[in-house]
Amino acid sequence: MKSFSRFFSYLGQDIAIDLGTANSLVYVRGRGIVLQEPSVVAVNQKTGQILAIGKEAKKMVGRTPAHIVATRPLVKGVISDFEVTEQMLRYFIDKVYKKKLLIGPGPRVIVGIPFGVTEVEKKAVLDAAYSAGGREVFLIEEPMAAAIGARLVVQEAGGNFIVDIGGGTTEVAIISLGGIVFAKSLRVAGDKLNEDIIYFAQEEYKIAIGERTAEAIKIGIGSAYATGREKKELPLRGRNIVTGLPEEITISADAVRKAMEKSVRQIINEIKIAVEETPPELLADIMTNGIHLAGGGAQLAGLDVLITKETKIPTNIVEDPLTAMVRGAGLVLENLDELRDVLVETDSLEPPK
Repeated sequence: MKSFSRFFSYLGQDIAIDLGTANSLVYVRGRGIVLQEPSVVAVNQKTGQILAIGKEAKKMVGRTPAHIVATRPLVKGVISDFEVTEQMLRYFIDKVYKKKLLIGPGPRVIVGIPFGVTEVEKKAVLDAAYSAGGREVFLIEEPMAAAIGARLVVQEAGGNFIVDIGGGTTEVAIISLGGIVFAKSLRVAGDKLNEDIIYFAQEEYKIAIGERTAEAIKIGIGSAYATGREKKELPLRGRNIVTGLPEEITISADAVRKAMEKSVRQIINEIKIAVEETPPELLADIMTNGIHLAGGGAQLAGLDVLITKETKIPTNIVEDPLTAMVRGAGLVLENLDELRDVLVETDSLEPPK
């Protein structure tokens, strides 16, 4: 059966998917990353029809009539709307998967999931991927995939410390001998930082702004620690909640850092807890190898400096942190026989054959 499945894997185009709260990335076996789109779906609520997925849907956020809703089908890294997630997965698979036979099998699919999700949440991902056309579906925990994508030596007896900061969750994990020694999934990440900026603008300046504006401010001048290299200020445009009229002010990097301070502190505290929970021998390795930051949130200016300052452990941003997770899942896909042990056990959740 394995050789039969392997034969079909060469006929098809097996794929790895980083099904993120904010963005989804798709890796095709033998080709690398071929798709990177927002995890957004626009739905006509009157008819139930899906109007757009990905980039086209994100353009509609905050700009649609009442009966059209641009929504994210994943919340904090887990599926909140099964049917819409299935449609989004089918869209991604159809976009990148080209059958080489007129009648042939669908692709084998590896999907990343946050650490510690429930059996019900795992089954929801499995079912959605099978319904979207997957022939075989495997799950991999996001911190493990990010560590493999960062080219950490996860299968040897040595401590690897990975922090994967996505849109919905921050995954903190210690990995050794192909397994997770300690991990925690914190539902504070990029989206929460955007919410902090929205709340701060409303409370401090009495200006209502949207998610897209908050994210642009975060990317433009957001920082976790004043390094002196970041830009100092940007214009902030929104609606004055007192007068109801449009207004533009200038917001400083210091103000944005203050807005995000509490959430950044929560991430730092989880990292400290992981350090405290790490066995001494592994901690000695980590002090040598350092803490590795992956995910879009790793790009927050000064975060690596702040973590180094707070933990006394050198902290490095992995190469291309946004794609580390899907690259890791892709490497597992390319070397499935050798790396099968790092996958999540799902035999009890599989649909009947």
